[in-house]
Amino acid sequence: MEHKVNEIQISYREKLGTLKSLSITNSNEVAQLLFNNWDADTIGLHETFMIVLLNRSNKVKGIYPLSHGGITGTLVDMRILFAIVLKTLSVGIILAHNHPSGQLKASEMDKQLTQKIQRAAQLFDVKVLDHIILAPEGSYFSFADNGLM
Repeated sequence: MEHKVNEIQISYREKLGTLKSLSITNSNEVAQLLFNNWDADTIGLHETFMIVLLNRSNKVKGIYPLSHGGITGTLVDMRILFAIVLKTLSVGIILAHNHPSGQLKASEMDKQLTQKIQRAAQLFDVKVLDHIILAPEGSYFSFADNGLM
């Protein structure tokens, strides 16, 4: 009797060369990049969690929208987050989500999630450089700038 299994194929293609992309040096650059790539029609409607994927030179490989939630929260599946990080061979990431209320204070859940992701990232030698919270009117909060990283 012959046993058949699924063939697994893993691929990653860049539409834009990473070498020509923006190199991130501070939280303001990250926030502007995120605002330029966020859906302006929904930033004040519901929470979305995204990850900015970086190479060794902190050049942006891409931005991945990980989850869309409700008015006061969204779920982050660690397995999907790290599947994306590993599949893109990223060595650095920046976490980002929005607060539709405009409140820029990091919640205790935000802090716990960031720490959980940091611990997991260490296992893969991936650096979590920052966690940015965006408000609909254009302001932001950086965990790194506020000593939370």
